[in-house]
Amino acid sequence: MLDIKVLRDDPEAARQAARKKRMPDRANAVDRALQLDAELRVLTPKLDGMRADQKAGSKEIGKMAPADREAFLGGQKAKKEELKHFEEREKQLKAEIEQALALVPNIPDSEVPDGKDDTENVEVKKHGMVRQFPFAAKAHYEIGEAQGWLDFTRAAELSGSRNYVLFSDLALLQDAVLRFSIDLMVERGFVPVDPPVMVRDPAMFGTGFFPGGEEQTYRCEKDGLNLIGTSEVPVTSLHAGEILSEADLPKKYVARSMCFRREAGTYGKDTRGLYRVHQFQKVEQVVLDIADKARSLEHHAAIVQNAESCLQAFELPYRIVAVCGGDLGVPQAFKYDIETWMPSRNAYGETHSASRFYDYQARRLGLRYRDALGKVRFCHTLNNTVIASPRVLIPLLENHQNPDGTVNVPAALRPYMGGRAVIGKKVF
Repeated sequence: MLDIKVLRDDPEAARQAARKKRMPDRANAVDRALQLDAELRVLTPKLDGMRADQKAGSKEIGKMAPADREAFLGGQKAKKEELKHFEEREKQLKAEIEQALALVPNIPDSEVPDGKDDTENVEVKKHGMVRQFPFAAKAHYEIGEAQGWLDFTRAAELSGSRNYVLFSDLALLQDAVLRFSIDLMVERGFVPVDPPVMVRDPAMFGTGFFPGGEEQTYRCEKDGLNLIGTSEVPVTSLHAGEILSEADLPKKYVARSMCFRREAGTYGKDTRGLYRVHQFQKVEQVVLDIADKARSLEHHAAIVQNAESCLQAFELPYRIVAVCGGDLGVPQAFKYDIETWMPSRNAYGETHSASRFYDYQARRLGLRYRDALGKVRFCHTLNNTVIASPRVLIPLLENHQNPDGTVNVPAALRPYMGGRAVIGKKVF
């Protein structure tokens, strides 16, 4: 969340942030937080004076004559009750300020493009040539079903719509993609983590998914736990409430985990294939570092390059877009999406998101460090998808298909596929 001082110093910047993110209702939270803060700032010195008066009164009792003491104690008791009343109001105000601040979105960086939704994101880079097929190219689900690699019917019987079963070489290809990505990140100095996939509400709140993302989250009501939609949640929360040493920063983690998403509000969209499913696997990179904007920008460029390295190794054409205000989430200050070419969509489809938050998540998590001067400060956080599957299987199958239905395996993945350069049998 934002520091209340940011709202005091420039409330209009916070209101404009909500408007730029197309969250006008959250602009009201700025005014609510400031209203409550103003009341608290009036109350605080009053409470300090009352507490000082109580303390001084306690010292005076011993000096009084017995006849005066009883009347004085009666007055002290009344003052104590009044103090208790105001202390309860103080506690309530602090809680209500926290609730209001939780609704105030992070302020987007100045370079965030203006726009209403993902159709107005701005392309900043394009890599690779889109393949021109000399034959009638098939969609990934046509290839997968013909090869016996992909079954939506049985998955729907087991688990409902937007589910799938992978078989044989496609299951192995998915594992190859994930293993390659982990190996790449470990080579680049990231510490591998195998996190829990069920977390308590504070982790969801701390990373900015609550409030606001409840509809997309599968919740285990009986246990008060939530299935994660990304390992960003447990990994960023690993050091919640801690004070780290500056010497131990940056911390760079990479996690492979199962992820879950309800896909609420997407009825009728992307109903066929692997693009929009309820269960998937991700390799996620998370960086925690000191509160330095220049360092955050360096990390952001590096984590985007890590994702690009995977797509380049998989020989897939892609582009990078700067996400506009209307497509930016509550906690992000800036985000790049990487979109990979998917022939069946005749378009680039989102496969990665790389975000920087500055101290927004860290304030909610109580994630701090002690700097070289001994001052305790909030960390900066960043994250990015290294790879997500099965969505990445769409461009892998479609861009590397052969006219007979077999699929070429990119050279980088062959060691994970028993050395094979081609998978599948002739089916077309």
